Amino acid sequence: MNMRLSRLPARRLMTAGFAACMVMSTPVFAHNPMCECKELDGEQIRCTGGFSDGSGAPGVTLDVIGYDETILVPGKLGQDSSLTFKKPDGEFYVLFDAGPGHIVEIDQADIEAP
Repeated sequence: MNMRLSRLPARRLMTAGFAACMVMSTPVFAHNPMCECKELDGEQIRCTGGFSDGSGAPGVTLDVIGYDETILVPGKLGQDSSLTFKKPDGEFYVLFDAGPGHIVEIDQADIEAP
């Protein structure tokens, strides 16, 4: 046993151990990614991303991808956590990618019309 620890009174060791357990058992609050896309008119779509804890997502990657996996519109969310782009002619989906475990895909059929 470490000589320093053996000199500490048992009560202090128990208190330190209890405090360490409390810190290690503190719950981690998850924040899930969220993204919503709306058609503004017949030609523009606006997507807004963020997290379930209310935080925004400026700078997060938001790509528009064709069904053949071609990136049609590479993008990043602006300071207001949104990106507006011209609606592609073919079939597509939107990929909000804030990192591993924080990905949202929105198919064109799920984009809200005006």
